Amino acid sequence: MEPFKHLDAVAAPMEAPNVDTDQIIPARFLYRKRNEGWAHLLFHDLRFNDDKTPKDGFLLNTPPFGEAKILVADRNFACGSSREHAVWSLYDYGFRVVIAKSFGDIFFGNSFQNGLLPIVLPPERVEALRVALAKEPGAHIVVDLEKQEVRGPDGKVDHFEIDPFRKECLLAGTDDVTFTLSNLDRIAAFEKAYEQKLGWV
Repeated sequence: MEPFKHLDAVAAPMEAPNVDTDQIIPARFLYRKRNEGWAHLLFHDLRFNDDKTPKDGFLLNTPPFGEAKILVADRNFACGSSREHAVWSLYDYGFRVVIAKSFGDIFFGNSFQNGLLPIVLPPERVEALRVALAKEPGAHIVVDLEKQEVRGPDGKVDHFEIDPFRKECLLAGTDDVTFTLSNLDRIAAFEKAYEQKLGWV
């Protein structure tokens, strides 16, 4: 996954609360492998008619929101099942940030492992951002991970919280496993020193 530092991009406002993972990626597609691509399946049943034509009025089918890299959702975004595929489809489509009032817990954790930054802001601020984006389609939001700041279309800057280790991994473009494997020499040195010190264990 790509390192994440600074993003200045079109943002799309999604009004519905409690958008679940089956809406993000329907269960019938979960047989696919990670490297097979997931962008075309994002919000599949919301985006497309039965004949595969785009549904009129759906957010991502409405220019310029189809080019968005930041999604501003409502509360409890990506609740439901634990499928990591929900993050894959958002990431492959081009989203790098989801801002919401709250998230499904498992999705929130999965996001960091796959290069997607979930940001929780106060409900009133999320509401204000969605209203601004709806009034000015194509407006940008700026996200600075290093400073942990979100700058809205109105110029207002909000600070967001993030676990320091998760922040470090996103900045480096890595996940927990890759980060651990990058420290094999240090792990081996620790194990050797530990064995010499406490060999009787």
